[in-house]
Formats: sequence, C-alpha cells, structure tokens
Amino acid sequence: MAFVLSLLMALVLVSYGSGGSLGCDLSQNHVLVGRQNLRLLDQMRRLSPRFCLQDRKDFAFPQEMVEGGQLQEPQAISVLHEMLQQTFNLFHTERSSAAWDTTLLEQLRTGLHQQLDDLDACLGQVMGEEDSALGRMGPTLAVKRYFHGIHVYLKEKEYSDCAWEIVRLEIMRSLSSSTSLQERLRMMDGDQN
Repeated sequence: MAFVLSLLMALVLVSYGSGGSLGCDLSQNHVLVGRQNLRLLDQMRRLSPRFCLQDRKDFAFPQEMVEGGQLQEPQAISVLHEMLQQTFNLFHTERSSAAWDTTLLEQLRTGLHQQLDDLDACLGQVMGEEDSALGRMGPTLAVKRYFHGIHVYLKEKEYSDCAWEIVRLEIMRSLSSSTSLQERLRMMDGDQN
C-alpha cells in the first residue's frame, strides 16, 4: 500500500510541480491538495484487501492509451481532467457517503474539486472550441467507459464494503498509471517555456 501511495504522490508532484506545468498556470496550492487527496484515499481504507479477494475484478483500465506517447497535449489534459472528474463523481454519490467516513470523504471531495478547478483553467488555455469534441472520442471516451464499468460493478455488488474497497484500490492504481502521461506533459510544457 505504501508503494501505491508513493506512486500517487509522484504522480501529483511530477504533473503539477511549480513552474506552471501543463501549459497553464496551476496554483501553488495544487501540489499540496494533490498530496492530501492521496493521503485521504489511503486513510479511507476500512477493510484489508485480503478479505475482499473474491471481489477482485479487472476493470480494463485503458493504460496503453493513458501511458502511450500518441496523445497530444490537449488530449492528454482532457484525459487527466476526465479521470479527476469521474473520480469526483464516483465519490460524490449517496452510496459513497454510506461507505466511507464522512469527514474523510468530504475532504477528498473538496480536494478533487480544487484540482478540477485548476485543470478547468488548463483546458480553457489549451483547447479551443474546435477541440471540444476531444471529450467525446478516443482516450477520453475510453476513460469514461472505464469508469462506467466501475459504476456497473458497484451496482452488481450492491455497493458492498468489499466492492468499495476494491474500487478505492482501483482508483489509486489508475491514477498512479497516469504518471508517464503527466511526465510527458511536463516535458512538453518545458519545451514550450
């Protein structure tokens, strides 16, 4: 678990470090919020994953699309925004309120909302109206399908504690998998500055 947390922290630090990465001006507080969100996700653990082995599932995270080098900066930012938005939506349901400690959950929601606000500014800077279709195709659509599968899984498992624990771990894994995409974005931005 500590390894996954370390990966997630690296994800946030690499992608949102100071210096206005992602071709936009992210707030200085963004890194701190990302770190806190990772700690919150880790603290939200209620069960040992060992007790939930029977509920494991491969959610088919579109890792190759997210980590692959074929995405241009607008697409990459769109994918990252979609991942945060879908994560926010997942943890902003009535069912999630019943599954988690409400204080931790509310802090996570607030942090995700702050990160989304920062990325909204990025999207506006790198995507014109002609790029608005990016959210309805390719990698961003794959992320939407991935999260749809998570919602279906939770419903099939009747939102059990084990199902939520598996989903919490999956969200941590999927966010850590986007590290190489975010590193590439940082390099793109470094080339432009």
